[in-house]
Amino acid sequence: MSTLADTPTPTAPPHRLREFWDYFSTNKGAVAGLVIVLGVLLMAAFAPWIAPYAPNETDPSVFLTPPAWQEGGSSLHWLGTDAIGRDILSRLIHGARLSLAIGLAVVALSVVIGTVLGLTAGYFRGIYEVAVMRLMDIILTLPSLLLAIVIVAILGPGLMNAMLAVAVVVLPHYVRITRAAVITEMSRDYVTAARMNGAGHLRLMFSEVLPNCTAPLIVQASLGISSAILDAAALGFLGLGAQPPSPEWGTMLADAREFVLRAWWVVTFPGLAILITVLAFNLLGDGLRDAFDPKLKR
Repeated sequence: MSTLADTPTPTAPPHRLREFWDYFSTNKGAVAGLVIVLGVLLMAAFAPWIAPYAPNETDPSVFLTPPAWQEGGSSLHWLGTDAIGRDILSRLIHGARLSLAIGLAVVALSVVIGTVLGLTAGYFRGIYEVAVMRLMDIILTLPSLLLAIVIVAILGPGLMNAMLAVAVVVLPHYVRITRAAVITEMSRDYVTAARMNGAGHLRLMFSEVLPNCTAPLIVQASLGISSAILDAAALGFLGLGAQPPSPEWGTMLADAREFVLRAWWVVTFPGLAILITVLAFNLLGDGLRDAFDPKLKR
């Protein structure tokens, strides 16, 4: 005969953060991307203290010095120097701060504007929605880099104008994602209940609907940082983004074009910095998508 002592004790459901980490950690690539992203963030935050030299400090005695492990290299410059004697490692470390600032600023601007446009388009529908979405479709039909070049050419070369151009290029993605999520949420019972309880338009949009649309926006934002860094580096390489002597990775590549055959390290290390950082953010975005999307959970 069973007793109350034999009844199994119900276990509490796992905390949301714990559940999220369990799904996220199953993707080893995403974990590796998170580690690299955290490393780049720490490197950018403590750049003045960990960089061996100032980013624009020149030394006429060490023009185009190879990395320390190569014959003719100097132990004082681990990754070598550029054409005017600046330490490449120091410029890469300080460039991480600049490139991440570009990516975060572009994503923040495009997320805020894109969320407002997508939220209002999905909520009010009608002619306003058609006008907003057709404008986004026009932007999407144009090649992203070409559109960014045209915008910078109109506004003038410079870091701020390059950031604005990249923000315009990536804006349609956030508008479309937000609008689709809002349309889905508007058919939920909780929205109907809130409307019947007298909730106004602002409360429905920002207190009821928007909090339930954040998951796809977080995923897109993590992927958007990598796209922003890559586009800003492309504009810097073309001379339309950050201007010398800024230690931006794309600008470093542009300055090193004529030394590709003579000094491989001047081009290789900035290119690797862009590649690794962009890849890390893409892996992180894939892991966030797997963790947030219930259809992908096993």
